Amino acid sequence: MVQKAKILLVDDRPENLLALEAILSALDQTLVRASSGEEALKALLTDDFAVILLDVQMPGMDGFETAAHIKRRERTRDIPIIFLTAINHGPHHTFRGYAAGAVDYISKPFDPWVLRAKVSVFVELYMKNCQLREQAALLRLQLEGGGKGAAGGSKEPSGGILAELSARLAAVEEQAEALSKQLDDESADAAAVATAAHLERKLTGLRRALDALEPGAGGPTAVPSQN
Repeated sequence: MVQKAKILLVDDRPENLLALEAILSALDQTLVRASSGEEALKALLTDDFAVILLDVQMPGMDGFETAAHIKRRERTRDIPIIFLTAINHGPHHTFRGYAAGAVDYISKPFDPWVLRAKVSVFVELYMKNCQLREQAALLRLQLEGGGKGAAGGSKEPSGGILAELSARLAAVEEQAEALSKQLDDESADAAAVATAAHLERKLTGLRRALDALEPGAGGPTAVPSQN
């Protein structure tokens, strides 16, 4: 069973949170509410999120300050942030949002279809990265097991396990390629395209490490970091 991605919705107005939930419910992911910047930072301490929808105008800690805290934390700095604002203060205000680490900046009232499409892209990228980390973990275990076997004079790594790993990785590669083509066709946000490209580079590194385990390939090699 594929685990659902979590999407963090941050707004001090309950009616806005309700509207966001209504728009994003069709994505069938886990929607988590936060009514303040402080509450959002607390949620980010324990859970991993695919994307954050962050209201700019909030009492106390506003969206810009909240984003700054998120980007300073190693655990959360790479989570995409989409700023939502009811007021359009012009280019300077928008620039401040991007400078704070936002991947997008949307003025209310926004088109529900557009918002849902933008969020779905980051959810897909998050899910592909999760699959990639799982494959990397399996491969790392295989490498460690192969090393112990070599030290003890045991057999080569199991061909059945290698075949399963290769098949799983191929499925992720196929999905990532389809997603990249989709992003190109839709002229998607530069941040989404860059994230997809980063995912493809990690897939390439993992494929090379897996190929090195095949019989006659020269034995185990280091697995690239998937952070």
